[in-house]
Amino acid sequence: MVKSVTSSHIAIKSNIDERYIGLMSGTSMDGVDAVCVLFNNGVFQKSLGHYFIPYQPSLREALLSLQQVSHNELHQSEELSREISLVYTTAVQALLKQLALGSEAITAIGCHGQTIRHCPQKHYSIQLANYAILAEKTGIPVVGDFRSADLAAGGEGAPLVPLFHHNLFANSNIPRALINIGGIANISVLTHHSPQLGFDIGPGNMLLDAYCRMTWQKACDQDGYYSSQGKILPLFLNQLLKDNYFSRPIPKSTGRDLFSLNWLQSMLPSKASPYDVAATLVELTAVTINNAIKKYASEVDEVYLCGGGSYNPTLVQRLKILLSPKKLLTTAALGVPPMQVEACAFSWLAMRRIHHLPGNVPTNTGAKGERVLGAIWAPFPINKKIN
Repeated sequence: MVKSVTSSHIAIKSNIDERYIGLMSGTSMDGVDAVCVLFNNGVFQKSLGHYFIPYQPSLREALLSLQQVSHNELHQSEELSREISLVYTTAVQALLKQLALGSEAITAIGCHGQTIRHCPQKHYSIQLANYAILAEKTGIPVVGDFRSADLAAGGEGAPLVPLFHHNLFANSNIPRALINIGGIANISVLTHHSPQLGFDIGPGNMLLDAYCRMTWQKACDQDGYYSSQGKILPLFLNQLLKDNYFSRPIPKSTGRDLFSLNWLQSMLPSKASPYDVAATLVELTAVTINNAIKKYASEVDEVYLCGGGSYNPTLVQRLKILLSPKKLLTTAALGVPPMQVEACAFSWLAMRRIHHLPGNVPTNTGAKGERVLGAIWAPFPINKKIN
């Protein structure tokens, strides 16, 4: 069992057990992770179960198309919001069946939605989901739209998970960093000097996935197959690293709006081996992670990985070399499988919303203060009390 650090914000009056389901579909756009989590008095106890549903290729392509300006976007967004919410519903129902639980056993669902645009410089971030459909179909209250309150307070609406990472994984005696490598790579610094520092580093799997789809018609670099056969192209790597995002001060967050396939194609060497390009994209992720740790977390002794990138052996090996002598592990060593961490985070954020507790860290997002994040969609008839 993972022992959570008790936060000073916890203000749940009664000693109660609650189950929440977290749903996460990240910038990799590969599918939906559903995790059921047990909390006691607002403190994470354990993950009870996990269920993953991959996106159908047609759904994934439709979502990717909305990353760019296109015809009839509003209609497409509404159609895809409904379609995604039916996938979310299936994931929740399958997870409940797996755990032999009824809907009445779940206090609430925390649903991130599917990000299609993240433009904090324009004060908005769009996550597709029809939360009302999800509540109606499951019979469970749904907490969603987690980013709007932080954006309204002048923040970037991201990152939202460092406070959860700190509560779950921090150790007062061992300085740590947690790196989530999804479509975007982000860092949470877990030290007593900066207990809740976190930001988006840059591309995680996103560019490599897009390149694999374009070049080999494969969804990703499975087991590092392509990148392991190539060599790093120093000039190409240096060109990628010149992007202003990498030198921007924190707080900062990013997404496909910047690190798109078009961004990559504008710099691709004309006659480079595809395997060398793949190896260089892995190196971009590894180098930017290492740079972030050197600049903001040089004192950490342990680095823990989660997200899909933690399963790419080429990337993990490069990180081991660059980060040495720091210990490099995955969050499995701390009791939470790497593919469950982010969904667990949104179950935790839902719990915070239900109990009127803040979920953001203003120094991470740039907001002018702490905010209770998310809105609640209740099913009808309401079969449980929502505080």
